[in-house]
Amino acid sequence: MLAPTAARAQAAPHAAAAAKDDEGEPRLSLPTEADQDAWLRAGFRLSLGLSYGRIQGLEGAPSGRLLGPTVRVGLRLDRDWSILASFQYLNAASPSSLHGLRFSGTIDPTWHATRHFSLAIGLGFAGIVGGRYGMDVMPFGSTLGTSYTFPSASPSLPGCSGVGAAGLVRTQWSWVLGPRAATDLGLEGFGQWTGCVDDTGRVEPDTGQAIVRRQWWPHVGVTGTWSITWR
Repeated sequence: MLAPTAARAQAAPHAAAAAKDDEGEPRLSLPTEADQDAWLRAGFRLSLGLSYGRIQGLEGAPSGRLLGPTVRVGLRLDRDWSILASFQYLNAASPSSLHGLRFSGTIDPTWHATRHFSLAIGLGFAGIVGGRYGMDVMPFGSTLGTSYTFPSASPSLPGCSGVGAAGLVRTQWSWVLGPRAATDLGLEGFGQWTGCVDDTGRVEPDTGQAIVRRQWWPHVGVTGTWSITWR
């Protein structure tokens, strides 16, 4: 019989070989998913973009060029639908017309017609801050004993700060950059009805309320937007 030490020495190489051959249970790799398919899944979306376009006044309201950032945040509901909230803060400027800031916020149900093309219709609010242009118009604020509302947008007030209802229609084409990022080109048409308020700096002697001049400015416009979207 072999001594215990010799037996263990002969058994050790066989045990090492058996351990080397035994690799355990096979591991299956996770299924891969195309980037385009990942973007079809429901989930959170965030988009940051730059918009450029024009706002056109109707009925005598002033017009101007638009430039500024756009932010969209929302949810992809399924392969066909998303719900987004859009916010814009655009500088409105023209050498001889409107100067100010146009802001807007809308809720935009969005239909994804294809993997790349989508169509959105939005409703919400829009307004103008610090919009000034041109000469003052009658009746002048210094002549008013009470607040006054102009019957139309012509002649336009020399300044406008106010807000009103807005709506938009947007088409967009998207390219997937990876599983987490995509880039988009969009074309948007909008309309808004802004309630302008021009504070005269005076108050009514009987009530102590501020004397203001009011006017409604109707506008339509179009903007093009380039943006980056994350999921």
